[in-house]
Amino acid sequence: MSRKPTYEELLQKVKVLGRETERRERAEKTLRRQNAYLSALHETSLGLINRLDRKELLEAILDHAALLTGTEHGFFYLLEPEESRLQMRVGMGFFASWLGLRVRPGEGFGGKVWETGQPLVVDNYRSWEGRLPDKSLDALRNMIGIPLKSDHKVVGVLGLARVKGEKEFSEDVVDALGRFAQLALIALDNVGLYENLRHELAERKRTEAVLRESEKRYKLQLEGMPDPVVVYDMQGNAKYVNPAFEQVLGWTQEELTSSNIDFVPEENWPETRKAIDSMLAGQKIQLFETRRKTKSGRILDVQIGSTLFSDLDENPAGNIVTMRDVSAQKNVERELRRYREQLEELVEARTAALETSHRRLENEVEVRGQAEKSLLRSQEELEAQSRHLEEVNTALKVLLKQRDQGKQELGENVLSNVKELVNPYLERLKKSRLSTDQSTFVGILEANLNNIVSPFISKLSSKYFKLTPMEIRVANLIKAGRTSSEIADMLFLSKNTVLFHRYNIRTKLGIKNTKTNLASHLLSFDE
Repeated sequence: MSRKPTYEELLQKVKVLGRETERRERAEKTLRRQNAYLSALHETSLGLINRLDRKELLEAILDHAALLTGTEHGFFYLLEPEESRLQMRVGMGFFASWLGLRVRPGEGFGGKVWETGQPLVVDNYRSWEGRLPDKSLDALRNMIGIPLKSDHKVVGVLGLARVKGEKEFSEDVVDALGRFAQLALIALDNVGLYENLRHELAERKRTEAVLRESEKRYKLQLEGMPDPVVVYDMQGNAKYVNPAFEQVLGWTQEELTSSNIDFVPEENWPETRKAIDSMLAGQKIQLFETRRKTKSGRILDVQIGSTLFSDLDENPAGNIVTMRDVSAQKNVERELRRYREQLEELVEARTAALETSHRRLENEVEVRGQAEKSLLRSQEELEAQSRHLEEVNTALKVLLKQRDQGKQELGENVLSNVKELVNPYLERLKKSRLSTDQSTFVGILEANLNNIVSPFISKLSSKYFKLTPMEIRVANLIKAGRTSSEIADMLFLSKNTVLFHRYNIRTKLGIKNTKTNLASHLLSFDE
């Protein structure tokens, strides 16, 4: 028969059972708390999958973490772009009024977590040696901070806090908050990827819009060019021709792009291939003179310019070829060359005739003693030739003087016509409302006109005793019979200004305080 346990033995067993029960209860409590953490993390993850706003995302994570740990005070520090400071981007409870706070490594609670890269728990912030000196932070007691690490670099800090009279944070809270920190990193990375993708899409749309606008503008420019233009791809297929190409060479864009039309004469292919090779090697082709044939079979002399263009990836995409019909210019050059050859032939013939005359004169000198009558006859012939040469020389001088006078009159007429018929309207055009391109074209037109008339202006400036450009304009209009009022309207000046210029002109011409008519005096310079 077994022995009954004593009271002490029973009491010992009860104590053991009590300790086991207490351990089981603590384990169950810990398990329930961990399950609660995991459930909260799972719910938080599901709730954050579709959140793409950074601030809203951080607020949601912080709210879940604070709710799980039994506090209502929390914050998020994030690293600023220059990576020199952390900034509090989200705050709740006590920290709602501290948004925007910036700390450096080791500065305050957030700076300390950043500097060490390790979780930090402070039991009493008020007496903590690393605290910020601001007295308004004295209400803080327990604080916990978890670093957010990406590629072993701290990019932010997640923190929770309790104020007066609240319990401390346990190790389980540290572990749970670390899980929330990992979740925050993943969610922030997703937001970053979304923002980058959205930015890239926006940039691509802007780029496409700019490219469409640029393509439209350049197409308008190409269609408005007076010279033929062809756009080729890298395989040599024509992709676009402007209206000038159709007008000059005869083929339409549909004809040229739908079939391989060869408008290069056979004898010009070698030089064309050489130019294509140079262009593909990166050289820009300018003023390359060759020939091209039209749809009707006519051969044109042309000057060609060609340059490569690239796609968005900077790879060669094709080339643009411009052609200028210089057939008329080449015909003039050929005529001049033929005329020059004729002149050279005439000079050679004249030289031969003079050599013959010279030999004849030598023979006459040799037979000088033959007879006085022959000598006199020879002298008469020489005198007749001399008179003839003098007459020819006089006629040549008259022709040269007439040519110089014609050139001078032509220059003055050009200058006068430009000043009277072109410049006033050009000035009015400049004062009208113009687009940027129109203003540019007007500026180019004015510069080219100035280049054309500049030789005549320099001559008039010398002839008119160093008159200023404006005084030369006024003098030309006076010489043309214009009144002061008419000159003022044409040059956009006041009548008093025109009278002032008239006074200066009379002074420089030396007829001030005389009754000499200024218009007649100016006309006398043309004589």
